[in-house]
Amino acid sequence: MKITPDCDKKLFLIDAMAIIYRSYYAMTKSPRINSKKQNTSAAFGFTNTLFELLKNEQPTHIGIAFDMHAPTVRSAEYAAYKAQRESTPEDILLMQPYIRRIVEALNIPILEMPGYEADDIIGTLSQKAEQNGFTTYMFTPDKDYGQLVTDHTFIYKPANYGKEASLMGVKEVCEKYGIKHPEQLIDILGLWGDAVDNIPGIPGVGEITARRLVQEYGSVENLVLNADKIKNDRLREKVIANAEQGLLSKQLATILLDVPIEFDPKALELTPPNLPQLKAIFDELEFMTLGKRILSYYKTENSATPKQEDTAPVIDTAEPNLFSFAVEETEMEASHLKDLDKANKNYTIAATDADIAALFAQIDAHPRFAFAVLSAEPVTINAMPIGIAFCFQPDSGIYLPLPKEKDQTLTDCLQAIFSNPDKEKISYDAKRNINLLRNIGVRLQHKSYDIMLAHYLQHPEMRQTLDFMATTLLEYQPISLELLTGKGKNKLLLQDIAPEQQQQYACEQADLILQLHNLIDDGLDTVNMRKLFTDIEMPLTEVLADMEYTGVCIDSQGLNEISKTIEAELQVLQENIYAEAGTTFNISSPKQLGEVLFGQLRIINNAKMTRTKQYQTGEEVLQKLVGKHPIVQPILDYRALTKLKSTYVDSLPEMINPKTGRIHTSYNQAIAVTGRLSSANPNLQNIPVRTERGREIRKAFVAADNDHILLAADYSQIELRIIAELSQDVNMLDAFRQGIDIHTATASRIYEVPIDEVTRDMRRKAKTVNFGIIYGMSAFGLSERLNLPRKESAEIIAQYFEKYPHIKTYIDQQIRFAQQHGYVETIMHRRRYLRDISSQNAIVRGFDERNAVNAPIQGSAADLIKIAMIRIFHELNQRQLKSKMIMQVHDELIFEVYKPELEEVKQVVADNMTHAISLSIPLDIDMNTGENWLEAH
Repeated sequence: MKITPDCDKKLFLIDAMAIIYRSYYAMTKSPRINSKKQNTSAAFGFTNTLFELLKNEQPTHIGIAFDMHAPTVRSAEYAAYKAQRESTPEDILLMQPYIRRIVEALNIPILEMPGYEADDIIGTLSQKAEQNGFTTYMFTPDKDYGQLVTDHTFIYKPANYGKEASLMGVKEVCEKYGIKHPEQLIDILGLWGDAVDNIPGIPGVGEITARRLVQEYGSVENLVLNADKIKNDRLREKVIANAEQGLLSKQLATILLDVPIEFDPKALELTPPNLPQLKAIFDELEFMTLGKRILSYYKTENSATPKQEDTAPVIDTAEPNLFSFAVEETEMEASHLKDLDKANKNYTIAATDADIAALFAQIDAHPRFAFAVLSAEPVTINAMPIGIAFCFQPDSGIYLPLPKEKDQTLTDCLQAIFSNPDKEKISYDAKRNINLLRNIGVRLQHKSYDIMLAHYLQHPEMRQTLDFMATTLLEYQPISLELLTGKGKNKLLLQDIAPEQQQQYACEQADLILQLHNLIDDGLDTVNMRKLFTDIEMPLTEVLADMEYTGVCIDSQGLNEISKTIEAELQVLQENIYAEAGTTFNISSPKQLGEVLFGQLRIINNAKMTRTKQYQTGEEVLQKLVGKHPIVQPILDYRALTKLKSTYVDSLPEMINPKTGRIHTSYNQAIAVTGRLSSANPNLQNIPVRTERGREIRKAFVAADNDHILLAADYSQIELRIIAELSQDVNMLDAFRQGIDIHTATASRIYEVPIDEVTRDMRRKAKTVNFGIIYGMSAFGLSERLNLPRKESAEIIAQYFEKYPHIKTYIDQQIRFAQQHGYVETIMHRRRYLRDISSQNAIVRGFDERNAVNAPIQGSAADLIKIAMIRIFHELNQRQLKSKMIMQVHDELIFEVYKPELEEVKQVVADNMTHAISLSIPLDIDMNTGENWLEAH
């Protein structure tokens, strides 16, 4: 039975051990025993469950998370964590290697990380997936995952003991535990404890009592603070006596969301299985019937994602809405609108000329209004607005449908209100709205207010979706868009729905925006970020919108030539690798590669192996073997070129917008907690620059025509200049003021030699230390990076702090400040909150200590370039120049310059970048021009 809706990005994250245990215990009464006397129940049940999932749900992306046999951050903090668990049944241990081989044969990524549990990996990846537009299904029977559920992340509970598979969303989790939002499940678990994991909780507090206490006090912390108010004497005494244990239990029950694991959608894509490899495993385990069914299915379908079989009707999984009525999956019936009309909301539609006149009269009468724009499609560069909802006071709204044919009179009226400097215009995601309104000839400017950015500044670590804010801040569940459009094969286009139906959704959006503004706005003053919001983040929306709208030209023919060149190089590398190996094999197969390197060639003795007795062949492992055998470097080159070709060379031309002939990246302003910008489709920040072939990708980013040229301006060593400013270290400041290369100056001080006697190797080591100190590099890390003995690395770091004593003082002060206040700040007062800065766990605490040092540096660099972008943008417009800022990558800005304006633009860029923030040392930039980005960089 299929129970998940069809969507373009459907990610399943599977808790391997939970499914393995469940499969094993489900068959304890009649275990599967093969001719070798092996109990294959765990492998059989796991395989069958996984296959049914793949067949019925057709994920576009998938990954399977495994626990590792290593201490975790929880066991390091609480030695008794899971200490009383029964040992794993031997039959499960016996089957685990087979299960992993089955997963590998299915070409499904195995996700694991030393020090972290599977639920931490799934929690981290589900959050990153949501930020990247995925709907995620956590495949597990474990109740603890309820804390992770959001509007786009669900628990998928597999079928069990006659019960069908089911989904748990926000509504189901909250109803089951009687809570207002899923995160409160952590508080219930903290009070209730978990006997299986040996989480103590508060003695005598069971599930019912825990639910009641959380319902009354909201959280464990609030319960502890108000424990003296508990009426039940015995319960009050227990809470007071075990308060610290309750808080610890909550921490242990909290699924971590910051596992250092990369979210790589490409790696998680579902791809065809390796059928010969799969057959061999099934034969070995004697899975005759199951194996035949799976193999014949994939042979018949012959695709990565099999076609959907005819199954029972789709179970509706739309999010719960405010009005609590059932929704048929096919379409929204008239009875819905009747129920909606009965709600205590004054939502109306401006359908006639008189209605429209009355709407504009209301706008004239109010100093501010909230608005929400409905668009025909999500891509804002091409999307046309189909209607705008306005809200002036809570629980009300007026929806203005926009005509399909342009009405110049209406456009002029809208332009007058959206550019009125006396009106505050409140919206969610102002950057998106700027480009949407631009498509109908309306410019949003002057006193624009984005609640997403206001919330982001105050809570950078939280989700910034409108639904999340409404649910957590207003305790209000918005209408799901699927309520209007339906889903799957019956899904309608928003523009094809009657305006009267669009009205309910759009008006509610505008209503929520206004109400959230009323809650969020004062907080900017509380955290001293009003100026950051009004002077940097809000003006930047117009800059980024313009950059997205302008886009950048791509030389498709050039990329095609690069692709052919790389293909030829890959062929040569492959032949060289085969020659060195003395055999042919799948270079991209870690298993086959490991067998060649360590089994056949025996490059080193005692090579490390995975838990499944497969040789480790990760990049870090191979990098250490360069020089041990001539086959290693070609393998690394082969891998790098393969990734480069698929990720960039072959993908970039597919991103060209057919209407504009350009690539239009999307800048993310409210994702990185440091304040740095990121981008997607394509991710400009990840375009490689360290290799020759990688740098050639930049050659494909070109000027529009012969009348234009690209100009690139890059801050020089900005992070080191900022740490010099923040620490006020005399020696480092002096080097920058004299214009001495900072890495050479550092090498001169560390090695105590004159500047002109510093060797390239000395400078290389000093450069590594300079940047490593910013990121909290230890002596061990430095020794790994420079391939030095640990003792020598420790001596270099000691010398560094001796020569730059105020850097060490700054580091210590930042950590103390964070411990006292729970956050650190940038020069412009952007905050980074550090909830684990005083953690008893050294690993967790160390992570926040490094952030305490680094966040103000990275954040200040982010603020700096944002200020420069705003000033440059406005000055180019004021001078009415044709030249445009088209890209931002890290500390670099790229411009498409009209050649007659080049010298003038250079001056504008230089002046604004070097004077963006007043520091006691000069801000230097490197500036170059070229016909393409590589030449200009």
